[in-house]
Amino acid sequence: MQPPLIPLNEDHKWKLLSGILNVFDSRASRQILSRRGILPLLKSVPALKIVLMSMFFSSDISYVVKETEEREGLRRFLKISSVPAENEIYTTLSQYNPEGFISFVLEILNALCPKRKSGSRGIIIDSTDINLNLNWYAKKISKKSLEEKEYKWGHSTHRGFFIGMKLTLALEYATLKPLAFLLNEANVPEAKIYPMILEELKKRRITKAGDILFADRGYYSYENYARSIREFKIIPLIFPRKNCNFSKLFNMITYPLKIFDSKRDTETEIAIYKKIIAKFKELISDWKNFRKVRSIIEDVFKLAKKAYSMENLHRYTKRSVQKYCSLAVLLVGMTINLGINEKKALQAFAE
Repeated sequence: MQPPLIPLNEDHKWKLLSGILNVFDSRASRQILSRRGILPLLKSVPALKIVLMSMFFSSDISYVVKETEEREGLRRFLKISSVPAENEIYTTLSQYNPEGFISFVLEILNALCPKRKSGSRGIIIDSTDINLNLNWYAKKISKKSLEEKEYKWGHSTHRGFFIGMKLTLALEYATLKPLAFLLNEANVPEAKIYPMILEELKKRRITKAGDILFADRGYYSYENYARSIREFKIIPLIFPRKNCNFSKLFNMITYPLKIFDSKRDTETEIAIYKKIIAKFKELISDWKNFRKVRSIIEDVFKLAKKAYSMENLHRYTKRSVQKYCSLAVLLVGMTINLGINEKKALQAFAE
Protein backbone atom coordinates (compact mmCIF):
# COMPACT_ATOMS: atom_id res chain seq x y z
CA MET A 1 0.00 0.00 0.00
CA GLN A 2 1.40 3.37 -1.02
CA PRO A 3 1.50 6.18 1.56
CA PRO A 4 -0.76 9.21 0.99
CA LEU A 5 0.83 12.21 -0.70
CA ILE A 6 0.43 14.99 1.85
CA PRO A 7 2.74 18.02 1.43
CA LEU A 8 4.56 18.86 4.66
CA ASN A 9 6.42 22.16 4.88
CA GLU A 10 8.84 20.84 7.50
CA ASP A 11 9.77 17.71 5.51
CA HIS A 12 13.05 18.11 3.61
CA LYS A 13 11.89 15.90 0.71
CA TRP A 14 8.78 17.99 0.13
CA LYS A 15 10.89 21.16 0.34
CA LEU A 16 13.25 19.73 -2.28
CA LEU A 17 10.38 18.72 -4.56
CA SER A 18 8.85 22.18 -4.20
CA GLY A 19 12.12 23.76 -5.32
CA ILE A 20 12.26 21.44 -8.34
CA LEU A 21 8.65 21.90 -9.47
CA ASN A 22 8.62 25.67 -8.92
CA VAL A 23 11.16 25.92 -11.75
CA PHE A 24 8.34 25.26 -14.23
CA ASP A 25 6.45 28.33 -13.03
CA SER A 26 9.23 30.76 -13.90
CA ARG A 27 9.01 32.85 -17.05
CA ALA A 28 12.49 31.79 -18.18
CA SER A 29 11.67 28.07 -17.93
CA ARG A 30 8.39 28.47 -19.78
CA GLN A 31 10.23 30.29 -22.55
CA ILE A 32 12.61 27.32 -22.80
CA LEU A 33 9.68 24.90 -22.97
CA SER A 34 8.07 26.97 -25.71
CA ARG A 35 11.32 27.27 -27.65
CA ARG A 36 11.80 23.49 -27.57
CA GLY A 37 8.26 22.70 -28.67
CA ILE A 38 6.94 21.40 -25.30
CA LEU A 39 3.54 22.94 -25.97
CA PRO A 40 0.82 23.87 -25.12
CA LEU A 41 2.01 24.97 -21.68
CA LEU A 42 -1.45 24.56 -20.13
CA LYS A 43 -1.16 20.82 -20.79
CA SER A 44 2.60 20.21 -20.71
CA VAL A 45 3.39 21.86 -17.36
CA PRO A 46 0.78 19.95 -15.25
CA ALA A 47 1.72 16.70 -17.03
CA LEU A 48 5.44 17.22 -16.35
CA LYS A 49 4.82 18.07 -12.70
CA ILE A 50 2.75 14.94 -12.11
CA VAL A 51 5.26 12.67 -13.85
CA LEU A 52 8.15 14.20 -11.90
CA MET A 53 6.25 13.74 -8.63
CA SER A 54 5.58 10.09 -9.50
CA MET A 55 9.30 9.57 -10.15
CA PHE A 56 10.29 11.48 -7.02
CA PHE A 57 8.18 9.25 -4.77
CA SER A 58 8.56 6.08 -6.90
CA SER A 59 4.78 5.97 -7.40
CA ASP A 60 2.60 5.11 -10.37
CA ILE A 61 1.33 8.04 -12.40
CA SER A 62 -2.21 6.76 -11.88
CA TYR A 63 -1.74 6.94 -8.10
CA VAL A 64 -0.39 10.51 -8.22
CA VAL A 65 -3.32 11.55 -10.43
CA LYS A 66 -5.79 9.99 -7.99
CA GLU A 67 -4.16 11.63 -4.96
CA THR A 68 -4.06 15.02 -6.70
CA GLU A 69 -7.73 14.82 -7.64
CA GLU A 70 -8.68 14.01 -4.04
CA ARG A 71 -6.40 16.45 -2.19
CA GLU A 72 -6.80 20.19 -2.58
CA GLY A 73 -3.54 20.73 -0.69
CA LEU A 74 -1.69 18.67 -3.29
CA ARG A 75 -3.20 20.71 -6.12
CA ARG A 76 -2.08 23.90 -4.37
CA PHE A 77 1.40 22.42 -3.94
CA LEU A 78 1.58 21.61 -7.65
CA LYS A 79 -0.01 24.97 -8.52
CA ILE A 80 -2.52 23.38 -10.89
CA SER A 81 -6.28 23.85 -10.91
CA SER A 82 -7.23 21.10 -13.35
CA VAL A 83 -5.80 17.60 -12.96
CA PRO A 84 -5.09 15.80 -16.27
CA ALA A 85 -6.21 12.18 -16.56
CA GLU A 86 -3.55 9.47 -16.76
CA ASN A 87 -4.22 8.79 -20.46
CA GLU A 88 -4.08 12.52 -21.18
CA ILE A 89 -0.63 12.72 -19.56
CA TYR A 90 0.73 9.85 -21.68
CA THR A 91 -0.83 11.33 -24.83
CA THR A 92 0.66 14.75 -24.10
CA LEU A 93 4.17 13.44 -23.49
CA SER A 94 4.09 11.10 -26.49
CA GLN A 95 3.68 14.06 -28.84
CA TYR A 96 7.03 15.63 -28.01
CA ASN A 97 10.17 15.06 -30.05
CA PRO A 98 12.84 13.30 -27.91
CA GLU A 99 15.60 15.63 -29.10
CA GLY A 100 13.55 18.67 -28.09
CA PHE A 101 12.85 17.01 -24.75
CA ILE A 102 16.56 16.39 -24.11
CA SER A 103 17.41 19.95 -25.15
CA PHE A 104 14.83 21.52 -22.83
CA VAL A 105 16.21 19.54 -19.87
CA LEU A 106 19.84 20.51 -20.55
CA GLU A 107 18.90 24.13 -21.25
CA ILE A 108 16.99 24.44 -17.96
CA LEU A 109 19.89 22.90 -16.03
CA ASN A 110 22.36 25.18 -17.80
CA ALA A 111 20.24 28.22 -16.91
CA LEU A 112 19.85 27.29 -13.24
CA CYS A 113 23.16 25.66 -12.33
CA PRO A 114 26.48 27.52 -11.81
CA LYS A 115 28.14 28.79 -14.97
CA ARG A 116 31.46 27.56 -16.26
CA LYS A 117 34.48 29.37 -14.86
CA SER A 118 37.51 30.31 -16.93
CA GLY A 119 40.23 27.74 -17.44
CA SER A 120 40.04 24.04 -18.16
CA ARG A 121 36.98 22.08 -17.09
CA GLY A 122 36.88 18.56 -15.70
CA ILE A 123 34.20 16.33 -17.24
CA ILE A 124 33.31 12.85 -15.97
CA ILE A 125 31.61 10.30 -18.23
CA ASP A 126 30.20 6.91 -17.41
CA SER A 127 27.49 4.51 -18.58
CA THR A 128 24.84 2.62 -16.67
CA ASP A 129 22.34 -0.11 -17.49
CA ILE A 130 18.70 0.80 -18.19
CA ASN A 131 16.75 -2.33 -17.38
CA LEU A 132 13.36 -2.73 -19.06
CA ASN A 133 11.04 -4.73 -16.86
CA LEU A 134 10.49 -7.69 -19.19
CA ASN A 135 9.66 -10.99 -17.53
CA TRP A 136 12.38 -13.03 -19.24
CA TYR A 137 12.28 -15.58 -16.43
CA ALA A 138 8.82 -16.76 -17.49
CA LYS A 139 9.59 -16.87 -21.21
CA LYS A 140 13.00 -17.31 -22.80
CA ILE A 141 14.01 -14.29 -24.87
CA SER A 142 16.78 -14.98 -27.38
CA LYS A 143 19.14 -12.50 -29.01
CA LYS A 144 17.57 -13.31 -32.36
CA SER A 145 14.09 -12.40 -31.14
CA LEU A 146 15.39 -8.92 -30.22
CA GLU A 147 17.01 -8.18 -33.61
CA GLU A 148 14.17 -5.86 -34.66
CA LYS A 149 13.75 -4.33 -31.19
CA GLU A 150 15.27 -1.12 -29.88
CA TYR A 151 16.44 -2.92 -26.73
CA LYS A 152 18.98 -5.75 -26.47
CA TRP A 153 20.58 -8.16 -24.06
CA GLY A 154 23.38 -6.55 -22.07
CA HIS A 155 25.60 -7.23 -19.08
CA SER A 156 26.77 -5.00 -16.25
CA THR A 157 28.74 -5.59 -13.07
CA HIS A 158 25.87 -4.02 -11.11
CA ARG A 159 23.04 -6.15 -12.47
CA GLY A 160 24.49 -9.07 -14.41
CA PHE A 161 22.55 -9.94 -17.57
CA PHE A 162 19.61 -7.70 -18.41
CA ILE A 163 17.44 -6.60 -21.34
CA GLY A 164 17.35 -2.91 -22.08
CA MET A 165 19.52 0.02 -23.06
CA LYS A 166 22.59 1.89 -21.88
CA LEU A 167 22.63 5.49 -20.63
CA THR A 168 25.87 7.46 -20.93
CA LEU A 169 26.07 10.66 -18.89
CA ALA A 170 28.61 13.49 -18.87
CA LEU A 171 28.92 15.55 -15.68
CA GLU A 172 30.91 18.66 -14.88
CA TYR A 173 33.27 17.59 -12.09
CA ALA A 174 33.27 20.87 -10.12
CA THR A 175 29.47 21.18 -9.86
CA LEU A 176 28.17 17.71 -10.91
CA LYS A 177 25.93 19.49 -13.41
CA PRO A 178 24.72 17.13 -16.19
CA LEU A 179 26.17 18.37 -19.48
CA ALA A 180 24.99 15.78 -22.01
CA PHE A 181 23.73 12.22 -22.24
CA LEU A 182 23.16 9.49 -24.80
CA LEU A 183 21.01 6.38 -24.99
CA ASN A 184 22.30 3.28 -26.80
CA GLU A 185 21.35 -0.36 -27.11
CA ALA A 186 22.58 -2.37 -24.13
CA ASN A 187 25.12 -4.37 -26.15
CA VAL A 188 27.08 -1.40 -27.54
CA PRO A 189 30.61 -1.42 -26.00
CA GLU A 190 31.62 1.69 -24.07
CA ALA A 191 34.74 2.08 -26.23
CA LYS A 192 32.42 2.65 -29.22
CA ILE A 193 30.18 5.01 -27.26
CA TYR A 194 33.15 7.21 -26.33
CA PRO A 195 33.46 9.06 -29.68
CA MET A 196 29.66 9.44 -29.73
CA ILE A 197 29.59 11.29 -26.39
CA LEU A 198 32.50 13.46 -27.55
CA GLU A 199 30.52 14.42 -30.64
CA GLU A 200 27.49 15.16 -28.46
CA LEU A 201 29.55 17.43 -26.20
CA LYS A 202 31.00 19.17 -29.25
CA LYS A 203 27.57 19.60 -30.85
CA ARG A 204 26.29 21.28 -27.70
CA ARG A 205 29.41 23.50 -27.59
CA ILE A 206 30.40 22.27 -24.14
CA THR A 207 34.06 21.27 -24.47
CA LYS A 208 36.93 23.68 -24.98
CA ALA A 209 40.61 23.12 -25.72
CA GLY A 210 42.39 21.83 -22.63
CA ASP A 211 39.36 20.32 -20.87
CA ILE A 212 40.06 17.08 -18.98
CA LEU A 213 37.76 14.12 -19.49
CA PHE A 214 37.71 11.36 -16.84
CA ALA A 215 36.51 7.88 -17.81
CA ASP A 216 37.04 4.34 -16.56
CA ARG A 217 38.84 1.61 -18.49
CA GLY A 218 35.65 0.49 -20.25
CA TYR A 219 36.25 3.39 -22.69
CA TYR A 220 39.88 2.41 -23.21
CA SER A 221 41.41 2.14 -26.68
CA TYR A 222 44.52 3.68 -28.21
CA GLU A 223 42.38 5.36 -30.87
CA ASN A 224 40.11 6.97 -28.25
CA TYR A 225 43.13 8.61 -26.61
CA ALA A 226 44.52 9.82 -29.93
CA ARG A 227 41.18 10.99 -31.31
CA SER A 228 40.37 12.99 -28.16
CA ILE A 229 43.49 15.09 -28.63
CA ARG A 230 43.62 15.14 -32.42
CA GLU A 231 39.97 16.03 -33.13
CA PHE A 232 38.64 17.57 -29.92
CA LYS A 233 41.70 19.09 -28.22
CA ILE A 234 40.73 17.56 -24.87
CA ILE A 235 42.86 15.62 -22.40
CA PRO A 236 41.50 12.05 -22.20
CA LEU A 237 42.15 10.66 -18.73
CA ILE A 238 40.75 7.24 -19.62
CA PHE A 239 42.03 4.81 -17.00
CA PRO A 240 44.42 2.47 -18.86
CA ARG A 241 44.39 -1.31 -18.83
CA LYS A 242 47.28 -3.37 -17.49
CA ASN A 243 48.59 -4.12 -20.97
CA CYS A 244 48.71 -0.48 -22.06
CA ASN A 245 51.95 0.26 -23.93
CA PHE A 246 52.58 3.93 -23.15
CA SER A 247 55.42 4.22 -25.67
CA LYS A 248 53.11 3.01 -28.43
CA LEU A 249 50.32 5.30 -27.18
CA PHE A 250 52.49 8.42 -27.07
CA ASN A 251 53.80 7.71 -30.58
CA MET A 252 50.20 7.67 -31.87
CA ILE A 253 49.49 11.18 -30.57
CA THR A 254 50.19 13.57 -33.45
CA TYR A 255 48.94 16.86 -34.78
CA PRO A 256 46.06 16.72 -37.26
CA LEU A 257 47.03 17.66 -40.82
CA LYS A 258 44.40 20.41 -40.87
CA ILE A 259 46.59 22.68 -38.71
CA PHE A 260 48.90 23.13 -41.70
CA ASP A 261 46.07 24.71 -43.69
CA SER A 262 47.13 28.10 -45.05
CA LYS A 263 44.16 29.79 -43.34
CA ARG A 264 45.31 28.71 -39.87
CA ASP A 265 47.94 30.13 -37.55
CA THR A 266 50.01 26.96 -37.59
CA GLU A 267 52.48 28.03 -34.88
CA THR A 268 49.67 28.88 -32.46
CA GLU A 269 47.89 25.61 -33.21
CA ILE A 270 51.08 23.60 -32.65
CA ALA A 271 51.66 25.39 -29.34
CA ILE A 272 48.12 24.46 -28.20
CA TYR A 273 48.59 20.81 -29.13
CA LYS A 274 52.02 20.65 -27.47
CA LYS A 275 50.54 21.98 -24.23
CA ILE A 276 47.64 19.48 -24.35
CA ILE A 277 49.92 16.53 -25.14
CA ALA A 278 52.34 17.45 -22.34
CA LYS A 279 49.46 17.70 -19.84
CA PHE A 280 48.05 14.38 -21.05
CA LYS A 281 51.37 12.59 -20.53
CA GLU A 282 51.65 14.09 -17.05
CA LEU A 283 48.13 13.08 -15.95
CA ILE A 284 47.93 9.63 -17.53
CA SER A 285 51.16 8.66 -15.78
CA ASP A 286 49.48 9.47 -12.45
CA TRP A 287 45.98 8.15 -13.30
CA LYS A 288 45.51 6.08 -10.10
CA ASN A 289 45.27 9.26 -8.03
CA PHE A 290 42.14 10.29 -9.97
CA ARG A 291 39.98 7.27 -9.13
CA LYS A 292 38.00 9.25 -6.54
CA VAL A 293 37.18 11.88 -9.15
CA ARG A 294 35.48 9.35 -11.42
CA SER A 295 33.75 7.42 -8.63
CA ILE A 296 31.38 10.30 -7.81
CA ILE A 297 29.34 9.60 -10.95
CA GLU A 298 28.45 6.18 -9.55
CA ASP A 299 26.68 7.94 -6.65
CA VAL A 300 24.82 10.13 -9.15
CA PHE A 301 23.60 7.04 -11.02
CA LYS A 302 22.58 5.45 -7.73
CA LEU A 303 20.54 8.57 -6.94
CA ALA A 304 18.74 8.28 -10.28
CA LYS A 305 18.05 4.56 -9.89
CA LYS A 306 17.22 4.22 -6.21
CA ALA A 307 15.60 7.59 -5.50
CA TYR A 308 14.08 8.46 -8.89
CA SER A 309 12.60 5.24 -10.25
CA MET A 310 15.19 4.27 -12.86
CA GLU A 311 15.97 0.83 -11.45
CA ASN A 312 13.39 -0.90 -13.66
CA LEU A 313 11.49 0.89 -16.42
CA HIS A 314 8.08 -0.06 -17.80
CA ARG A 315 8.79 1.57 -21.15
CA TYR A 316 9.69 -0.28 -24.32
CA THR A 317 10.50 2.22 -27.09
CA LYS A 318 13.61 4.36 -27.40
CA ARG A 319 11.49 7.52 -27.68
CA SER A 320 9.77 6.80 -24.40
CA VAL A 321 12.94 5.78 -22.57
CA GLN A 322 14.76 8.90 -23.84
CA LYS A 323 12.07 11.16 -22.37
CA TYR A 324 11.96 9.28 -19.08
CA CYS A 325 15.76 9.39 -18.78
CA SER A 326 15.66 13.09 -19.61
CA LEU A 327 13.34 13.74 -16.67
CA ALA A 328 15.52 11.58 -14.40
CA VAL A 329 18.56 13.65 -15.43
CA LEU A 330 16.56 16.81 -14.69
CA LEU A 331 15.64 15.53 -11.21
CA VAL A 332 19.24 14.58 -10.50
CA GLY A 333 20.61 17.90 -11.77
CA MET A 334 18.09 19.93 -9.77
CA THR A 335 18.66 17.85 -6.63
CA ILE A 336 22.40 18.48 -6.85
CA ASN A 337 21.88 22.17 -7.60
CA LEU A 338 19.61 22.54 -4.55
CA GLY A 339 22.36 21.40 -2.20
CA ILE A 340 22.63 17.60 -2.21
CA ASN A 341 26.02 17.51 -3.90
CA GLU A 342 28.47 15.79 -1.56
CA LYS A 343 29.26 12.08 -1.77
CA LYS A 344 27.78 11.20 1.64
CA ALA A 345 24.66 13.29 1.03
CA LEU A 346 24.09 11.67 -2.38
CA GLN A 347 24.47 8.19 -0.91
CA ALA A 348 22.14 8.96 2.01
CA PHE A 349 19.43 10.44 -0.22
CA ALA A 350 19.56 7.44 -2.55
CA GLU A 351 18.96 4.96 0.28
